[in-house]
Amino acid sequence: MIGHNFKTIFTALKPILKKYEKNLVVKADTEEKYFLYTPTLPDGKLVYKNDTLYFGGVEIKKNYVSFHLMAVYMFPELVKNISPELKKRMQGKSCFNFKKEDEKLFTELKELTEICFKKYKLEKYLK
Repeated sequence: MIGHNFKTIFTALKPILKKYEKNLVVKADTEEKYFLYTPTLPDGKLVYKNDTLYFGGVEIKKNYVSFHLMAVYMFPELVKNISPELKKRMQGKSCFNFKKEDEKLFTELKELTEICFKKYKLEKYLK
């Protein structure tokens, strides 16, 4: 059973990614997860066993809600200037975990997602 609080967090985070739906491909859209990928990869851009590249996703897990941004993994300099509070939410190199709503951090995550989208375009992962 999914905790009510986690559904609320998921509902708050999903629109941050949904904004980019028209430029990306939705590969999962359920009550518990939402994943976006690039439509294709341009020539010269290789991804192991894939012809698309993960952009980001939000997913309800057992003990938290995860928000992933692949560009943060690929280009670690993108998180150089994030707040210490958001940095504390990082698990690994590309995931931010939340157990409660935090509008300030969600706003910062929205700004970071925009930076990641622009970086994908700049690096030609998106047209």
